[in-house]
Amino acid sequence: MFTRPKSLPSESKRELFSQGATRSMLKNNMRNFHSLSQLVLSAGPLKSTPAVKHAKTSHFEIEILDAQTRKQICIVDKVMQTSTIHDVKQKFHKECGPFLKDYITIQSVAASSIVTLYFTDLGKQVSWTTVFLAEYTGPLLIYLLFYLRIPYIYDMKESSRRMRHSVVHLACFCHCIHYIRYLLETLFVHRVSAGHTPLKNLIKGCAFYWGFTSWIAYYINHPRYTPPSFGNRQVTVSAINFLICEAGNHFINVVLAHPNHTGTNACFPSPNYNPFTWMFFLVSCPNYTYEIGSWISFTVMTQTLPVGIFTLLMSIQMSLWAQKKHKIYLKKFNSYMHRKSAMIPFIL
Repeated sequence: MFTRPKSLPSESKRELFSQGATRSMLKNNMRNFHSLSQLVLSAGPLKSTPAVKHAKTSHFEIEILDAQTRKQICIVDKVMQTSTIHDVKQKFHKECGPFLKDYITIQSVAASSIVTLYFTDLGKQVSWTTVFLAEYTGPLLIYLLFYLRIPYIYDMKESSRRMRHSVVHLACFCHCIHYIRYLLETLFVHRVSAGHTPLKNLIKGCAFYWGFTSWIAYYINHPRYTPPSFGNRQVTVSAINFLICEAGNHFINVVLAHPNHTGTNACFPSPNYNPFTWMFFLVSCPNYTYEIGSWISFTVMTQTLPVGIFTLLMSIQMSLWAQKKHKIYLKKFNSYMHRKSAMIPFIL
């Protein structure tokens, strides 16, 4: 990602530079953009105004700084106006060693003959596919360990004396269906970004999903677990609603994965003959609507506090994601967004 400094007359620029004030001027007119890459070009907000022409400037000097300490790492000189970030990276590698978008030209972000780059080391990177597979495989296996009541988790004598209620078996089935769907969609449906993310994000995601799954599975599979207050009627209605939401979530994800709805020239997804896609008439992010519906149903079906807390946290997070996407849709597809909500029809 990039920003560019406001243009200054070349003579004034040299004078300020000679007085040691260049850094403060650039700093006051600069906004950093952070990305998953290790090179971040910054120097101020990008504007829609035409790029400044430099008739007399044929080369640039690019200063690369550490994003945290602001210490200079190196200076890449003799960079042509038509050079791309890839060219700069090649020169930088010779001096220090790496990722920015390679297709952006230096001229498109430069306002003077001196351009400042900020170098950030984000540490070890992992692919998004690896993140999703790790986050979803863990809960699937962890829940099964508690369901099987392996030794050292519960008291074996108590486990053998107490018969399991049918909702315990049904909850295991629903939980497995949910995460198996996640895994299959990650592998065969979703168009996962080819980018990478810091390893710490993988650790945080796994800690959240794996930790909550352990808490949830411990309570539901405990020998002293008691069935819901309204018995089989509550369990049956909730289970049916859970499966409906799971099916709806899957069909929405299939629609979103269509080439017409991805990329820079994407069009807003429209409902088709499938009734599950009719939710697009009401909300812009029906996949989140169905996801929350699944977890609310699972909460009612099992009637346990850990599931309720997990559902609440997921609802908050997904509402934030939905509102963010909704704003993007409003800008790109304003004519299609009339009276649509982000996630909950007529409410949110």
